[in-house]
Amino acid sequence: MARRRKYPPITLGKDALYHAWVVVGAKPNGRPDQRHVKRKTIEEVEERVDELLDQKKAGAVVKAGRGVSLQEWLETYLETVASRRCDPTTVTGYRTYMRNYVYPVAGKVRIDRLTPEHIDRIYLAMQDAGRAQATIVQTHRILSRALEVAYRRGMTPRNAAKVIEDAPKAKRREMQALTEAEALAVLTAAERIRNSARWSVGLAIGLRQGEALGLRWSYVDLDAGTMDVFWQLHRRPFEHGCGSPATCGRKRAGNCPQRKQRLRTGEQPIAGGLILKAPKGSGKATIPIPSELVAELRRHREVQELEKVMAEGAYATHDLVFADVDGSPIDPARDWAEWKSLCKAAGVPDLPLHGGRHTAASLMIAQGVPIEVVQEVLRHSAIQVTRGYVHVASDSAKAATDRMGATLLRRPSTP
Repeated sequence: MARRRKYPPITLGKDALYHAWVVVGAKPNGRPDQRHVKRKTIEEVEERVDELLDQKKAGAVVKAGRGVSLQEWLETYLETVASRRCDPTTVTGYRTYMRNYVYPVAGKVRIDRLTPEHIDRIYLAMQDAGRAQATIVQTHRILSRALEVAYRRGMTPRNAAKVIEDAPKAKRREMQALTEAEALAVLTAAERIRNSARWSVGLAIGLRQGEALGLRWSYVDLDAGTMDVFWQLHRRPFEHGCGSPATCGRKRAGNCPQRKQRLRTGEQPIAGGLILKAPKGSGKATIPIPSELVAELRRHREVQELEKVMAEGAYATHDLVFADVDGSPIDPARDWAEWKSLCKAAGVPDLPLHGGRHTAASLMIAQGVPIEVVQEVLRHSAIQVTRGYVHVASDSAKAATDRMGATLLRRPSTP
């Protein structure tokens, strides 16, 4: 088929290679942006020229110069772009996803030559290896975001992760929650351990684990019956300050003599890698405390004051509502193990720790609390998140309406 006149001429050079020069636009100084193409065959030159002309037509011409590999770009993206907007622990997790699943399959592919087929092979390899759908979805989200940034910066003609058919999608997770009777059983079991009020806070008002463990007395007003959920306790892994494990000879970064811990603006280190940071999303808020929980927290504080006296000045001054005997913060891993132990002791389903928050939501909905109020108490970013608990509450709602029926509709027996 005859080509149009604007198609550049292809010539055979003295180097035995075929050459073509393609104008793809204008440089910032107004001069033509001309790309030099040289290949061993005319067909290879034509293929590259067609690619450049397609990019020109689409207004997505890749910057001049040799393109970086997918692995090189992802490492740059994680170290710069992602680190500005994400928690350092989150970035560490993202890097693990990329190193485990993306680099082995397509890490060496130049980013400007990445195709949807490369992306398909990544997800197919994960599927064949038995990885969970949630893991594949998370990998897709990280990869798609990184490639979108590369596309906007002119490093690649398209975001290959966005044009694949049947992109991985997250399945709707079924919310797991305890019934009212099961929640009471857990609280009864908790009465036999220290910091039992920690579980009352979790089940009654739905505080996240980090929010409960990071709660401080200076943010709790028992007289007014309110608490400011402004902080959460979080473990932040240390990094090698020396550069790499090979330099100091210590595999674990926490054992590195020059170890460092990345802190973002406003974060406060406490001890042993634990920090205080702002709550997730839009979770920073002041919430009311039920009068029964106020009374329980008063009793809890009395016990804590006695522990301070017994410590004789050795009590840590972190002001934590829920702390170890010496006032030091409770390790999230130990808190998680305690939840599992309580579920077993109470004879209730072995739910994830976040199930306590789900329980608070479903019980409030079952008792007729308006969904907008439930959203406010739990600090959900969107009402759609709160609506996800409505179907969970069905069993509890049935029990609640049965009690209402027994109370209001009971008829006196006939003599």
